[in-house]
Amino acid sequence: MAKPCLLLQLRPECAAADDEYHAILRAADLAADDVVRVQMDRGFPDVELDDYSSVIVGGGPSNVSSPDGEKYDYQRLFEPGLKKLLAEIVDRDFPYLGACYGLSILADVLGGEVSDERYGETAGAQTIELTDQARADPLLQGIPASFRAFVGHKEACQAVPPGAVLLAGSAGCPVQMIRVGEHVYATQFHPELDGDGLALRIEIYRHAGYFDPAEAEYLTALGHRETITAPKEILRRFVTRYRDDRDTADTASDCPAKA
Repeated sequence: MAKPCLLLQLRPECAAADDEYHAILRAADLAADDVVRVQMDRGFPDVELDDYSSVIVGGGPSNVSSPDGEKYDYQRLFEPGLKKLLAEIVDRDFPYLGACYGLSILADVLGGEVSDERYGETAGAQTIELTDQARADPLLQGIPASFRAFVGHKEACQAVPPGAVLLAGSAGCPVQMIRVGEHVYATQFHPELDGDGLALRIEIYRHAGYFDPAEAEYLTALGHRETITAPKEILRRFVTRYRDDRDTADTASDCPAKA
């Protein structure tokens, strides 16, 4: 059997974490046995990369650029271990896909500048433009040069991180997708997200400072009008590319099952 993909989540809200998990399964055409799910707000495990085919780090309310005194308690606990793991991932060029926070933490490890000074985007869809370098990338060949994707973030890369290749940008956020080496990827947009998932996150994070709470219903309606396909295909290609023939491990979660 194939090695599992390791999914590292940082959403402490069970509804948001579960929805992200199931959205990744759907988008990447994965079964539960194909993924080892770790919710980092409950602790960061020892990770042996050779046990996995790839690593995915999703998004959440944590911000890499927040001063230590303003970070969540659980973020201060998991971030050192995650940074150490990412340094190993970069050094080994191990298959990695980070989304939103997963891009910020990678950029930070690379020595890039991440801050909320510029390029934050409210919850909703943006037009993503691929760069010339993206044309030859295995994950992006045949993907439209311009596509829609869901975003929502306070901080962003202020420039392309050292050692990275820019694969995509947008009018409001110039660093939307990067690659480091041959197998380390990260996106500012959320490749797993659809209109229903966006609606749930808008409700859960209504008062988290991503947007004016009075605009929640309007942003939800806009999201439901979008047809988002290319980001999910990128996620599916990433997972498929790195599957191999090693044994899987068990998944685990303390979150209540979704209704």
